[in-house]
Amino acid sequence: MEHNIAVGLDIGTTKIVAMIGRKNEYGKVEILGIGKSKSLGVHRGVVNNITQTIQSIQQAVQEAEASSEIKIEGITVGIAGQHIRSLQHSDYITRSNSDLVIDENDIDRLINQVHKLVMLPGEEIIHVLPQEYKVDGQAEIKEPIGMYGGRLEANFHVVVGQVSSIRNIGRCVQSAGLKLEGITLEPLASANAVLSQEEKEAGVALIDIGGGTTDLAIFRDGIIRHTAVIPFGGNVITEDIKEGCSIIEKQAELLKIKFGSAWPGENKDNEIVSIPGLRGREPKEITLKNLSKIIHARVVEIVEQVYVEIKNYGHEEQKKKLIAGIVLTGGGSQLKHLKQLVEYITGMDTRIGYPNEHLAGDSDEDVTSPLYATAVGLVLDGLKRNDRKRLEEIEKSKIDDLKPREVLEEKPIKERRSFLDKLTERVKDFLDNAE
Repeated sequence: MEHNIAVGLDIGTTKIVAMIGRKNEYGKVEILGIGKSKSLGVHRGVVNNITQTIQSIQQAVQEAEASSEIKIEGITVGIAGQHIRSLQHSDYITRSNSDLVIDENDIDRLINQVHKLVMLPGEEIIHVLPQEYKVDGQAEIKEPIGMYGGRLEANFHVVVGQVSSIRNIGRCVQSAGLKLEGITLEPLASANAVLSQEEKEAGVALIDIGGGTTDLAIFRDGIIRHTAVIPFGGNVITEDIKEGCSIIEKQAELLKIKFGSAWPGENKDNEIVSIPGLRGREPKEITLKNLSKIIHARVVEIVEQVYVEIKNYGHEEQKKKLIAGIVLTGGGSQLKHLKQLVEYITGMDTRIGYPNEHLAGDSDEDVTSPLYATAVGLVLDGLKRNDRKRLEEIEKSKIDDLKPREVLEEKPIKERRSFLDKLTERVKDFLDNAE
């Protein structure tokens, strides 16, 4: 595959999406092909049946290849699921020689120290994101490289997940005949696809309501500040409708999509849907008011849990206020009147996020649906990774005639993202040696 093409693979609880994208000459992304299959074998974002997941991945990939006539080899995959949690941690190092300026090695040393944190059994640090630095007690430093100082400390946002779940995803990808090129945290991928830089600066909470989980990512001053995965999504709403109305799942899902609303007030008492009974049984009559009451109850629960996380981040403190409010994305964000309900519960401005932030203007309606936010984000991530590889190759070839200033500007950007790259390497090594 050529360097300006990347493939994102979103392994969700309800669907698996393979998406092929290419950067055009204006730096925007064109989606060349898309394939999706029903996801069997994934529960709440975690693979629980390897064989079925492999089949679903292959089906999605074949469909994407057929629609784009491109052969897929390497992919960028997203990880989410109920095992992901995050914590705040601060750490410091004392530098032996404060006559030299702080360089990347110091930051590496500091970050590696965070890696020594003791986790629960089976957990591993996936992501260490420096928030801000302090040099000799001077706070709020965004970029300490090039400064003098003896003590370097930082606050970190640390994301933790289960090694086995991540390896299982790697295993599925490998067994489906694909090469694992990168691993990305799904809330970060969705955020890349739907949020503007201004929103990330002003402070915003991205809520991605999937089938099995609801992902949250909070940004402020352009930096990710908090991530969380809540183990409920659209599927529990369908489940509730199924139980509450005594109908089968397929009917419940259709009811939710076609007539569902998160706000019970707007349905008249006499609005009724008739649902065909099973095999010669009488049809069932369901009032839309009841339907929206069932949906409302569950959605309120999900939104309140997300709001607890937003409060945990500290949204109520003046300095941490999220000025841009909330952006909803994912398939579950398409529920009627959800925006109003979220605004009502949280008191924060809310909009629905479509993944068209970096897409070319003439993109297909389908692709810009909130359903595909994560997949688009993974494609963007893959393209970024390709660019970085190319830059590194160019740097290697012209390292002799590099001006010192350029080195300074390139480096920090390259370093910060390499955490997931290290994780990808580890998963790859593990898979290579596990055979």
